[in-house]
Amino acid sequence: MNNKMMKYISVIVLLAVCIFLGSTLDDQNKEATQSLFAMDTYMEITAYGRNSERAVEAAADEIKRLDALLSTGSQTSEVTALNKDKTGTLSDDTAYLFARSQEINRDTDGAFDITIYPVMRAWGFTGEGFRVPSEEELSTLTDAVDMTQLFYENGVLTIPDNMEIDFGGIAKGYTSEHVAKIMEQYGIKSAKLNLGGNVQTIGAKPDKRAWKIAIKSPDESEAYLGIVSVMDKAVVTSGGYERYFEQDGVTYHHIIDPATGKPAQNGLVSVTIISGDGTYADGMSTALFVMGKERAISYWKSHREQFDFVLLDESGKMYVSEGIEKDFTSEHEYQIIR
Repeated sequence: MNNKMMKYISVIVLLAVCIFLGSTLDDQNKEATQSLFAMDTYMEITAYGRNSERAVEAAADEIKRLDALLSTGSQTSEVTALNKDKTGTLSDDTAYLFARSQEINRDTDGAFDITIYPVMRAWGFTGEGFRVPSEEELSTLTDAVDMTQLFYENGVLTIPDNMEIDFGGIAKGYTSEHVAKIMEQYGIKSAKLNLGGNVQTIGAKPDKRAWKIAIKSPDESEAYLGIVSVMDKAVVTSGGYERYFEQDGVTYHHIIDPATGKPAQNGLVSVTIISGDGTYADGMSTALFVMGKERAISYWKSHREQFDFVLLDESGKMYVSEGIEKDFTSEHEYQIIR
């Protein structure tokens, strides 16, 4: 074989290798996105990789399945059946959520409680029309807010006659964890899920850098409070500005204090939780909002290995836990809590 032929073959082989490598790289960065409405909010799933389209489709199916299982707005959901029948065998998903809800309820001295549902309904935050309940009505309803009165044994949950449950304060976080596992099953190493204020990141961005997640500002004149850089973390924000109504010049928001049956008024307007555990982050964003700044910070100091936070109080002061000190940026001044 002459030199000319050898050079020709070498060029062909080099071109084939380049095409193969380019195709492989394209597969790794192949993007797929799907938007849907579920769990009473708009969601967006974005994944990168060879199986991204299949992964996103499977993720959307899983979100719909969990929504149908857990929604209090569905007449055929497991939760609706439990509230109606007052007893029932829990599916694996519901049993897990119940156990996690118990854990968070116990650990936060009741700041998070799934038996708050009748109170939420009385205020109209479940879709019946907004109203301000009377003090007498709230007193009666809050007497029945205590998930320690729920009885669970051998897979069967029994609910007292005057109680109802709702996993709405923790379901999206659990769903994001489930979707993250689906991404892993399809070999996806880079994805982001935005489940209506609950953001879950899988791995890093396709360029190997951390995801930059903007934390929404309660002030409509600005886009965000700050940006946190994360990988394989959930970023969950709860704020009184998300769902509210006004009556006689007073604003009432949807984050109800289980102790009073009224919108929490403990000085915070926004709570963001950053954690590797999406279910925990979801529940804690509500619990810390109910606690207020001092109790929230005290709680974090004894649980700092589990989460970090960004808190905004009514005076406009912002507080950031030291675990994300190097990963958080903002144009606003803020205090690092150590």
